[in-house]
Amino acid sequence: MGAAMRRIHVGNALSAFGLGFTVPYLYVYVAQVRGLGSMTAGLVLAVFAVAALVVLPFAGRAIVRRGPLPVLLIALVTAALGALSLGLAAGAATVLLSAAALGAGQAVMQPALATMIVDCSSAQTRSRAFATQFFLQNLGLGVGGLIGGHLVDASRPASFTLLFAIEAAMFLVLVAVMATVRMPRAPRVAGVPGRTAGGGWRELLGNRAMVQLCVLGFVLFFACYGQFESGLSAYGVEAAGISTSALGTALAANTLVIVIAQFAVLRFVERRKRSRVIASVGLIWAVAWAVAGYAGLGHGSQAMATAAFVSTYALFGLGEALLSPTVAPLVADLAPTGMAGQYNSAFALVKQLALAIGPAVGGPLGASLHGPYIVMFLLFSLGITVLAVRLGRQLTDVQNQPSLARARVVRQGGPPVGAVAAAEA
Repeated sequence: MGAAMRRIHVGNALSAFGLGFTVPYLYVYVAQVRGLGSMTAGLVLAVFAVAALVVLPFAGRAIVRRGPLPVLLIALVTAALGALSLGLAAGAATVLLSAAALGAGQAVMQPALATMIVDCSSAQTRSRAFATQFFLQNLGLGVGGLIGGHLVDASRPASFTLLFAIEAAMFLVLVAVMATVRMPRAPRVAGVPGRTAGGGWRELLGNRAMVQLCVLGFVLFFACYGQFESGLSAYGVEAAGISTSALGTALAANTLVIVIAQFAVLRFVERRKRSRVIASVGLIWAVAWAVAGYAGLGHGSQAMATAAFVSTYALFGLGEALLSPTVAPLVADLAPTGMAGQYNSAFALVKQLALAIGPAVGGPLGASLHGPYIVMFLLFSLGITVLAVRLGRQLTDVQNQPSLARARVVRQGGPPVGAVAAAEA
């Protein structure tokens, strides 16, 4: 990795570390510590999603016109101000405004950092770069949540203020780190005919492969990430009788599998077609939902139900490890020159939409309609496999399997052809 990529990865880890301090405790902070009630706490969580949906359509165009680094720095400062004010806020209006600033800043960070990774990597190194990003994000979230859990005390509001202050400090440290990044010169597209604000979106919507990838991405995030802290956890508690400590163990198992498996599966992913890797994730997640069904609908012991539920989260983690070096690099490879920011923002918008709808749909189903809930999301997982196979038909050979480009370059060199053939055999 070059110096710029190392700083980008440090930035990803720091931002995730800061978020890990506050995200698990936001509901408790608003509803109980500040005494604003569950309704206001629910509105705060909704504000995060709404803020992201509002700013992301504009973030992509800003990244294309100004570059990802200036947009990232503005987003970091906005998030830092939102986090600090949230830690000091006492009234509902101030809490909601602070949450909007924090949510908007967080939402813009994602496509800006992704575009910086694209600009600092090649098609051959991109999968490894995004795998490293995902690994560090999960590690940062896990470590931040662990440390935050030992610092926080519901009887002392000052302890929550400290958490939000640490989060704000992480964002400001990240500003200092990213300000030193020297980005490679990216192509400028401002003023190119047809690439106005509306033209960029029309061009994206005219890209059939990108549209199919966005549909696939919505289903991926709706059927997995959108259920972790809502429908699946409610199902585990209500149907399987899972304790809160076992739920924490399941979440830890998910993170642990990602951290252990991420680089182990990377070599496997780099040698396979991306569409087939995504299709295999759908099958793995279908098994995960079937195991969850056994945990809540089977008639085994409580120990067996708990083990099955923890295994469900572990299987989801394996699927996530396969997706991280696959989906994000594919978004970048589908983007025309200079339009990576627009495409990354569009995909982030789809992700936020799925994360907003997923809990609203899955939460009530998981808590009350246990059988239909499992069947519904098992079918969604199988749908991922079908959509991935269809997407593969829209991709070029190199888009679907970037390793083919490396093989062709070696063959054109002459002497290494025999070595390549032996390796392929």
